[in-house]
Amino acid sequence: MLLSFNTKLLKYAELAVKVGVNIQKDQYLYISCSTDNLKLAQIITKMAYENGAKQVFVDLSDDELVRARYEGAPKDSFDFFPPWKVQEREWLAENGAAFLSISSQNPDLLKGIERDRIMAFQKASGQALANYYQMLQSDKFSWSVIAAPSKAWAAKVFPDLPEDQQMDALWEAIFAATRIDLEHSVEAWLAHDKELHDKADYLNSKQYKSLHYTAPGTDLTIELPAHHIWTGGSSANVQGQTFMANMPTEEIFTAPLKTGVNGFVSSTKPLSYGGNIIDNFTLTFKDGRIIEVKAEEGQEILASLIETDEGAHYLGEIALVPHQSPISQSNLLFYNTLFDENASNHLAIGSAYAFCIEGGKEMTSDELAAHGINQSLTHVDFMIGSNKMNIDGITHDNHKDPIFRDGNWAF
Repeated sequence: MLLSFNTKLLKYAELAVKVGVNIQKDQYLYISCSTDNLKLAQIITKMAYENGAKQVFVDLSDDELVRARYEGAPKDSFDFFPPWKVQEREWLAENGAAFLSISSQNPDLLKGIERDRIMAFQKASGQALANYYQMLQSDKFSWSVIAAPSKAWAAKVFPDLPEDQQMDALWEAIFAATRIDLEHSVEAWLAHDKELHDKADYLNSKQYKSLHYTAPGTDLTIELPAHHIWTGGSSANVQGQTFMANMPTEEIFTAPLKTGVNGFVSSTKPLSYGGNIIDNFTLTFKDGRIIEVKAEEGQEILASLIETDEGAHYLGEIALVPHQSPISQSNLLFYNTLFDENASNHLAIGSAYAFCIEGGKEMTSDELAAHGINQSLTHVDFMIGSNKMNIDGITHDNHKDPIFRDGNWAF
């Protein structure tokens, strides 16, 4: 049975509320979204109240207003991040709120903007929200990221379609990637969640010493910390309530040993970062640290990202995604990390998730560092997978187990 657009939109909102943040009775909900998707925020707000939310707070942004600031505001204003926005998020986080982000930014929003302005804001916001992000990365509260189209983003993904068809095409691609086109979407997500946890359980039982990646432009060895934890699909906050941090999600991920990365790796998809595109880049590592950066497009932006702080010179996440995943098989380039990272094996520059090591949620920053868990003001995923990538798990007695062959699971 073909579903109408409005029916799919309601199903999407239901998925965000019931599976994404899994709203609880008398719980606060914070929604961040752009003005392009106010209608979706309204639907989600109503549904959240129907499912017991105590109060919903919506933080709106607008691409034209953002661009106007970067073009016209004084340069020294980008070092400032509003303290009341910090207080709002921290208060809500400490009082058990759930956080939902609706991603729709134009990938080229800040193209041509002076690099120093972009990086000053990224650093200022990262420093101001460091405590909030530390709570997020320790699963202190429930959070989820979904997406909805904007006209500029849809035009980037579907440049060959007539303008009046681009938004509809991107909506349908999002619905397919999030299983909304299936009759029982929530049940389908629960089944998918189990499959992801089964893969993570297998890798956790192995406790590999390291992983070895090989592909055209890539020969990289990544050591894993003792007692590392692979995870995927749903997580649980400190109250034991489950949530789905990313929708869609196809990944199994863990944290690398900060100083245990050696070799070189090449990107396989463009990275949309700070309103700019970074493409065809290679990073070289020695003892965990990035020592060389080459990019055909966006080299200065990538170099500035890595200079955010000392932790941005290291990796914080390694994620496994089969090439045959639904998003990869769609053959679409979304120019949005939420989707593109779920079509490809990927790594993340910057901070690691504390829950990727046993006992990590209760560890202090010093304790996490002692266990080789990287910390940074930033966390940026970039895609490295393809149908030509092989990955071996290296045991502590130096035996090699195939994990990926030709871009797909080998077990």
